[in-house]
Amino acid sequence: MPLPDDREAPRGQALAYPEAVRLVDPMEPEFKGEVDDKYQYSCESKDISVHGWISSDPPTGFWQITPSIEFRSGGPTKQFLTSHVGPTSLNVFLSAHYSGEDLVMKFGPDEPWKKVFGPVFVYLNSLMGDGDPTSLWEDAKQQFIAEEQKWPYSFPASEDFMPADQRGKVSGRLLVLDRYSREESLPATGAYVGLSPTGEIGSWQRETKGYQFWTRADVDGLFSITNIRPGDYNLFAWVPGFMGDYKYQYTVTISPGLDIDLSDLIYKPPRNGPTFWEIGVPDRTAAEFYVPDPNPLYINKLYINHPDRFRQYGLWERYAELYPDGDLVYHVGSSDYRKDWFFTQVTRKRENNTYEGTTWQIKFMLEAVNISAAYTLQVALATAHVSELQIRFNNPDKNPPLFTTGIIGKDNTIARHGIHGLYWNYTITVPGTELAMGENTIFLTQTKSESPFQGVMYDYIRFEGPSYDRPNHR
Repeated sequence: MPLPDDREAPRGQALAYPEAVRLVDPMEPEFKGEVDDKYQYSCESKDISVHGWISSDPPTGFWQITPSIEFRSGGPTKQFLTSHVGPTSLNVFLSAHYSGEDLVMKFGPDEPWKKVFGPVFVYLNSLMGDGDPTSLWEDAKQQFIAEEQKWPYSFPASEDFMPADQRGKVSGRLLVLDRYSREESLPATGAYVGLSPTGEIGSWQRETKGYQFWTRADVDGLFSITNIRPGDYNLFAWVPGFMGDYKYQYTVTISPGLDIDLSDLIYKPPRNGPTFWEIGVPDRTAAEFYVPDPNPLYINKLYINHPDRFRQYGLWERYAELYPDGDLVYHVGSSDYRKDWFFTQVTRKRENNTYEGTTWQIKFMLEAVNISAAYTLQVALATAHVSELQIRFNNPDKNPPLFTTGIIGKDNTIARHGIHGLYWNYTITVPGTELAMGENTIFLTQTKSESPFQGVMYDYIRFEGPSYDRPNHR
């Protein structure tokens, strides 16, 4: 990584916000022309288990190993900063990044509260002689496995840190029943299953004060959550490939040494009718959509040909370059969401340095329409930032629109090089009178336009037919 002085003028050029700097004359020439921004090194909580630095001369490693994420806010997919120039290595437990006000901790008058953060293990390693410094990284990962197996540690003396014999366990099997895809239940392969303080469906992603305990189900939907602190919880889950959130109907009360087997649990994802068409993959991110190459002036070489290519600076500006004369139009049946659906619906910059909202279109064909029936549009958003999404069918000027989210989100995901923030899921009833035989158009208008960073990222869109009308095409 570059040095702190590289970020200061005249070596560094400030960009759209203070955290982002283009390195025009760095002390180490290899960084010349790159963008440095601490948000480019964000990571999901579930993946921040061991991170740190290697010095090649002498070959030395500095690592932070976090054996458990039970004390972090926002669940396993909450994003946190990990590092920035200094060198500064971070271990963040509570943060409003990629979420905004919803993850700011709030207290009532005289409300009591306490929580144990950590312990976190600082691990140093080194090499003798001329060995490969990257082997220090491999050694650090092995050390993480060893520390994870020791959790919960036995040495903390605080009465508020619960040792293993004071904790409990919950296991079971999660199945998915989506009645319009198949009649029988499917195992919830790879489902994220967790215990979080009691709340509404999906409340875990906005939870800040308590502890959360998560695991992933195996190929058969089996899960086991261990080392749970005593208390009252709800069991939540979400399943990659299916919309929505699951919540077990009963409160789960953990007491020391208790082992609870919940047996088979059934998740019925949002569904009102058969699928006519769909855009994207319901995985709570926009990663499957088209992420453009960065402007050559603003490249971080770390993310060239990298799965996290969305971490490049300035990708929001590429939308207007790719669509200079009008907004995105997607044709169901011929367009490919991997190439033809921009990963974020952003504002458009005008010549006078102001911005305007954008309206995307989805065009699709219907061979027949039952005007007395109700159709359904399922819309899942991966993030939103001070945005209002209005949805209209076949008339872009209809007022009021068929549906509006109202102003939602303060995630700031676009500016912070993310691919998701907080998850939003909407089930929208579409009267048959809104539709026509032949070509139909859905207008998706994001109205708010005070900055380049306002917008939404879609996770998944599905159009469903009436519940009694089996489609003759998908």
